[in-house]
Amino acid sequence: PEGTAMNHETITTETAAEAPAAEAAPAAPAAPPVAGNGAAVGRRKKATARARIQPGTGKVTVNGRTLDRYFANGTDRTSAMEPLADNGAASRYDVTVLVTGGGRSGQAGAMCLAIARALSLAEPSMRATLRGDGSLTRDARRKERKKYGRRGARRGFQFSKR
Repeated sequence: PEGTAMNHETITTETAAEAPAAEAAPAAPAAPPVAGNGAAVGRRKKATARARIQPGTGKVTVNGRTLDRYFANGTDRTSAMEPLADNGAASRYDVTVLVTGGGRSGQAGAMCLAIARALSLAEPSMRATLRGDGSLTRDARRKERKKYGRRGARRGFQFSKR
């Protein structure tokens, strides 16, 4: 038992001696993104969006097309660009987005989250505002599965008395 205690003390002393050396030369931390640039992924329903923002004039490209040509519905355009519009950053950044999967509404939601995350990386001071707006929260709602004995997820079959 006494020999074990000495070994333990010896090990403790050695690790304590090595600790300052480890603090003096820490492992190289990951380099922060270049100021003003940001890239992030957003998801909603079955859609995934990868957004990259960089300082510019406000040009928005979605899958190689302009925002107006990609999202014909004005509601989808508005919801996709909400993080930039709410923070007054729409004219300061060029946005390039690659969107896959899902429908247009889900893609707009995924794009909104991706842009918000990229913007929070580019300008960390905006993170609190984006969080308050709800732009950084992933919408986890999914399509509910169809149940047996039902026409869809919840709707029953039409009843006929005769």
